[in-house]
Amino acid sequence: MNRSDYIIRRVGIALFTIVFVTILNFFLFRVLPGDPARSLARDPRLTAEAVAALRERFGLDKPLVINLESGNPFDSQFFRYLGNLVRGDLGISYNFNRPVADLLGEYLINTLLLVGVGEILAILIGIALGIVAAWRRGTPLDVAALLFGLFTWALPTFFLGIILLIIGSTYLGLPVAGSRTPGMDYAGPLEMIGDIGRHLAMPTLTLTVILLGQYLLIMRSSLLDVLGEDYILTARAKGLPDRQIMRDHALRNAMLPMVTLIALTLGFTVSGSILIESVYSWPGLGRAVFDAVSRRDYPMLQGAFLLFTVSVVLANTAADLLYAALDPRVRQ
Repeated sequence: MNRSDYIIRRVGIALFTIVFVTILNFFLFRVLPGDPARSLARDPRLTAEAVAALRERFGLDKPLVINLESGNPFDSQFFRYLGNLVRGDLGISYNFNRPVADLLGEYLINTLLLVGVGEILAILIGIALGIVAAWRRGTPLDVAALLFGLFTWALPTFFLGIILLIIGSTYLGLPVAGSRTPGMDYAGPLEMIGDIGRHLAMPTLTLTVILLGQYLLIMRSSLLDVLGEDYILTARAKGLPDRQIMRDHALRNAMLPMVTLIALTLGFTVSGSILIESVYSWPGLGRAVFDAVSRRDYPMLQGAFLLFTVSVVLANTAADLLYAALDPRVRQ
């Protein structure tokens, strides 16, 4: 299979997956117990007519899939959902009474800030420790790195988050919630960046520790496999320096599994930050999904789930294409 056919095939699979999940996305949250209109009408003094008006306003009075009661069978919640989605309209949040796209955009910036910084630190530290551990195999340094990687990989996210939250707030004087200090009047951009950085410190540290263990272990294992290959033995027999062998012959091949792991982890981290954002009350997508589930905010859940799906699918597709570029055998 040549490169263009491979790319077309992978992109086609990605598009099919997104379409399938888009349809599933509508029905998935309709199985939740309870009536979202009743959840909207938190005031017990509201009359039945007021509740019915709320249902009509948000389209909850329409049949789920096919409208057999009117002359237009497509006048239903499902086909309205598809029509709005084609126009880029993700609907109106039941809870905030604002466009879901605008809300997701605000939350996404905070999530990308948390995930981006945490991922970069975890990748750099994890790969560096994995290289050192593999190169010094069998030494106390290797054993310490291996134990550290296994320990961090096995740590529950919420447990580590709570521990670091207590340490940060009690001993370091760091904020315990939010992304900025409420009501603070910043004297300039640097003061604002510093305040956001203080709020970001503990969530980022939690995410970094949780992720770097798997990067360390996979990098160590992959590099050990490469260092045992015949071409590495040949390079050593030629008298090449260890640094050159590592740089020119070992690292590139050892990075192939890491490319896949990084892409997959990045996609799932965007959707898997719910625990960290909940522990630290970080105003990101994870926190928004947590609140939307408790309030049965269907449009918010649908929009966030679709965003999570697209991020995972795009990460998978990018990993496949990059992997094929680094190793042409994959296209076969």
